[in-house]
Amino acid sequence: MLLAAGKGNIDTIIGGIAPDWGPFQNLGKEAQVMVEVVMAVAILLCLGIAIWGAAKQRIGATALRDTFSAEQGKGLIIAGLTGVFIIGSLGTLFTIVYGMAI
Repeated sequence: MLLAAGKGNIDTIIGGIAPDWGPFQNLGKEAQVMVEVVMAVAILLCLGIAIWGAAKQRIGATALRDTFSAEQGKGLIIAGLTGVFIIGSLGTLFTIVYGMAI
């Protein structure tokens, strides 16, 4: 399945977090791959936290009638999605800050 841009889903996801911006342009290819892997693992971890929070909220809100667990789940969802947003926008942030410094 191809997206409108003509790239596959995996290429688009990896291309979005590839560190080819700002100060990372001067790094070697191996270092860029390492940064890319760390960022991908961090995004997967944040998505896992968000999914865990959603499950915790759903179980706490319905099955056990545990409002504390449901509130804790909301916090985990917010934290996980915020982490994904921050990591996903690092390219823009680094480009702006690095460009202003030059």
